[in-house]
Amino acid sequence: MKQVLISGDRSGSGKTSITLALAALLSKTDRVQTFKVGMDYIDPSYLSAVSGRPCRNLDSFTLSGRQVQDIFAYGCRDADIALIEGVRGLYEGAEALTDTGSTAAVAKSLDMPVVLVVSAQSITRSAAAVVKGFQAFDPDLTIAGVILNNIKGEQHKAKAKTAIEHYCDIPVIGAIPRMDEMQLAMRHLGLVPYREGSRNGEFEDRIRTITDLIADYVDLNAFRALMKDTPVTPPSSSLFDKKPEPDVTIGIALDEAFNFYYADLFDLLHSLGVSYIPFSPVHDRLPEADGYIIGGGYPELFAGDLEKNDRMREAIREISRNGTPVYAECGGLMYLTGQIQIRKGWRDLPQDEKYAMCGVFSGETRMPSRRVVSYVEGTCSRDSPFGSATFRGHEFHYSDVVLAPETRYAYTLSRGVGIHNNLDGAIRNNTLGSYTHLHPVASAGMFSHFVDLCRKPA
Repeated sequence: MKQVLISGDRSGSGKTSITLALAALLSKTDRVQTFKVGMDYIDPSYLSAVSGRPCRNLDSFTLSGRQVQDIFAYGCRDADIALIEGVRGLYEGAEALTDTGSTAAVAKSLDMPVVLVVSAQSITRSAAAVVKGFQAFDPDLTIAGVILNNIKGEQHKAKAKTAIEHYCDIPVIGAIPRMDEMQLAMRHLGLVPYREGSRNGEFEDRIRTITDLIADYVDLNAFRALMKDTPVTPPSSSLFDKKPEPDVTIGIALDEAFNFYYADLFDLLHSLGVSYIPFSPVHDRLPEADGYIIGGGYPELFAGDLEKNDRMREAIREISRNGTPVYAECGGLMYLTGQIQIRKGWRDLPQDEKYAMCGVFSGETRMPSRRVVSYVEGTCSRDSPFGSATFRGHEFHYSDVVLAPETRYAYTLSRGVGIHNNLDGAIRNNTLGSYTHLHPVASAGMFSHFVDLCRKPA
């Protein structure tokens, strides 16, 4: 199977649009399995859409090297090409002196050739120095080729390409002009999720435009030639031993407001004997289930619609009060507070706005607040819906949840911010709401404990 990883020299290099377009082009003739380095939900939503296969996340901070390799192998079943999109710059990671959490760590774990996207705006010969530095920084990594972005004209392209190929001895397989058409829609936490943006067809048109541009400016045959062609080693152990008959049902919030889920979650739940029911807190009534999961998303953008669906809010409050297990991450946590307060000036609001939410937890969510992007490490208490555990995860939010002083917390963080004073995972009855996002493979034991609680409520 052919395999390659696309990374950038920095955030904003253009790697996301380029990877998306290359995945779309390759998917016209091949079965392309995409992966995304890091704890990210939005880029995978685009890659899944163009490839027709669920994109999977690979993160060397939350996952062990063996888990990264096993998820890769599991995802590659029946695929012809594995295409991985990196995160930020190639060497950006969790620490200054190690590559843990970086694209480079994943590339080395999988012995993957790297195509480096270099933003060449305002540089020509210096682009060779940039690439040479990336090559020399870690000799254990193979940078197989370069795609130049933000090229101004033919002379710019010729000088940068000639310098890189001469000094770095690797090919430049593409040179993309600086164009507004290459940009995807953005908002306060990054790209607009594909599910939300595709409702009016605008995203499909933008993706087609980007794909056509990349087809003109990147040599697809040269890109294929840089791929490693080797069989994928089977997983060392079965990640998801499927049970023939589900014996527990979990409702999963899935709509325009809540859609941040890793693809592995659904496989893990299936392996634990779960059948799941998708439901919309914006549009639906709450379905009957043994437990519920409310993932992350953008509830602040749909706060009015969420408030109007008072039957849903009341039902969630009632099932939580009755002890039905509920797990909520980030946007889900916000939804379980008493209200979302959005301050004047944010997104051009003329005045403060407040929207009633579920009120499972006493307190409120305030928007905007400082932007928090952090890996998380911590321990989970024995009396929580997830049971006693140590974990690693990620938090990414632009809000502040302020809960009542008597609130109990399941998580004690040694790294990360959490809800309050390095505490996270607010608990009430069998409901847990946290800013921490957990990877389902890294935290499989915690999800197993939650499913068992759904199966036999305390």
